[in-house]
Amino acid sequence: MTSHSGRKAKKRSFFREEKQVREMGSPMEKKKESVSYMELEMEVLGRCAKEASRRCARLGTTEKNKGLRTVAEELLSQGEYILKENARDVEAAVEKGMKPALVDRLRLTKQRIEDMAEGLRQIADLEDPIGEILCMKERPNGLRIGKKRVPMGVVGIIYESRPNVTADAFGLCFKTGNAVILRGGSDALASNQAIVHVIKEGLRKEKLPQDALLLVEDPDRKAVEEMMRLRDYIDVLIPRGGAGLIASVVENSTVPVIETGTGNCHIFVDASADLTMATDIIENAKTQRMGVCNACESLVIHQEIAEEALPKIANRLKAHGVEIRGDERVRQIVPEVAAADEEDWGREYLDAVISIRIVNSLDEAIAHINRYNTGHSEAIITNHYGNALKFQDEVDAAAVYVNASTRFTDGFEFGFGAEIGISTQKLHARGPMGLEALTTVKYVIFGNGQIRN
Repeated sequence: MTSHSGRKAKKRSFFREEKQVREMGSPMEKKKESVSYMELEMEVLGRCAKEASRRCARLGTTEKNKGLRTVAEELLSQGEYILKENARDVEAAVEKGMKPALVDRLRLTKQRIEDMAEGLRQIADLEDPIGEILCMKERPNGLRIGKKRVPMGVVGIIYESRPNVTADAFGLCFKTGNAVILRGGSDALASNQAIVHVIKEGLRKEKLPQDALLLVEDPDRKAVEEMMRLRDYIDVLIPRGGAGLIASVVENSTVPVIETGTGNCHIFVDASADLTMATDIIENAKTQRMGVCNACESLVIHQEIAEEALPKIANRLKAHGVEIRGDERVRQIVPEVAAADEEDWGREYLDAVISIRIVNSLDEAIAHINRYNTGHSEAIITNHYGNALKFQDEVDAAAVYVNASTRFTDGFEFGFGAEIGISTQKLHARGPMGLEALTTVKYVIFGNGQIRN
């Protein structure tokens, strides 16, 4: 835990940075004659991150991998400290009446800390994308023009609740030579502070730049507003959380944004589906963890199989306390189901609730899903090969499954070690964002004296 003297040293360091900003001038001060303490604090974080990013970009693969493995060991050795701080956040969340599924997202366990450490080790084992030459072509004038993969620079991430994101974001950004500024949810502040402290200790042991990871510790929402305006320092901003957070960042940020989306994920039970398989997959996709973006929120069932499938699926879900909301045909088969309204079809519940609709055909299922989905993860349960291919071809989403749970849309499960988020947009990155999504390219040109006429 950070000592009293450590906190005093940190405060002295901040005011030294503040003095330097005022003496040397800054992009912010060129725009305003006076700035608030909040603006100045974020300016300092931005300056520190930008300087750290330059140092990170010069690190070799061996140095980065050694740092990641040391941080992983540090997370394990200080696991009890992290769990103690996390318990404070969980207790406060329960007292405030947070939904159980959201408390689960917030809670850390020994296994989850071990998973965080394993994620960092996996990232260390992955091939380093930085420096990769993507192509090299020779022009008629003898110039050789190529593209080289390079770091983004400074990555900003605004996220809610899940403290494991802190370690995942650090690992992916560090491996790609980036610095990262994190602003987690206020309900996870103690957990994030503890994880950041432990990560910095691991970096210190390897004499690596500790400012490669910076945490915005002020819980005031104005800190988020200022972070969204740090265009002179942050190269890309990634929001992770609910629809409100993501919309706010997309609409208000002056920093370029990679949009990660909410997860109104569907499973379609085709007429040819194996009902045992379908029931098992739906149970897993909905109930394994209900407060995550890749959980199933809506079922679509073909009319030819609905009479047989619905009672089995409903009984399995009700055993987990899941409330079912269905259309009129669903309620005729399972009368105790609540009536669904228009809002239910497009809603990400993040809770023990699911919507069910019966459709007449595969085409109707695809049309329904494309209308109401959020571009995250969709699945079909079928034994018909042609229907499987049609579903994958025509459903518009970042990940489309055949006969598997949507819960696999995850960087760890995809072999990325971790993920920075699930991108549901179509520019730069889509789906689980691993190492390559945190890089950009520069053109490298080799000549032997060419001049342009």
